[in-house]
Amino acid sequence: GLGFNIVGGTDQQYIANDSSIYVSRIKKDGAAYLDGRLQEGDKILAINGKDLKDLRHKDAVELFRNAGYYVSLKIQRRLQPQNGPVGHRGDGESGGLPLAAILVPGLALAATAVWILLRYRQRM
Repeated sequence: GLGFNIVGGTDQQYIANDSSIYVSRIKKDGAAYLDGRLQEGDKILAINGKDLKDLRHKDAVELFRNAGYYVSLKIQRRLQPQNGPVGHRGDGESGGLPLAAILVPGLALAATAVWILLRYRQRM
């Protein structure tokens, strides 16, 4: 397997009002653990180009089970909580970087990393 468990889906929402698929556990010494880039809590948006939006949990599990040797994941990294509010101004506006400035490079890096790992494993 890919070395991680998932939760979520339209029939088993992990987060209220969100039917997305999330990484619930990284298995020690599995492919995802050894690679080190996928993290518990990451939202998986697509696998091998197939959008995971509005899928039942069991249908998402089937996509992962039948993914084959070459697997490409599109993920959204969960943001780590900070100690206290960051950039809070009290006027309804947030400070700091826009969310897209953090997520877009992170998603590209993660997708590339998973692709490299899976290509490497395919050659073994």
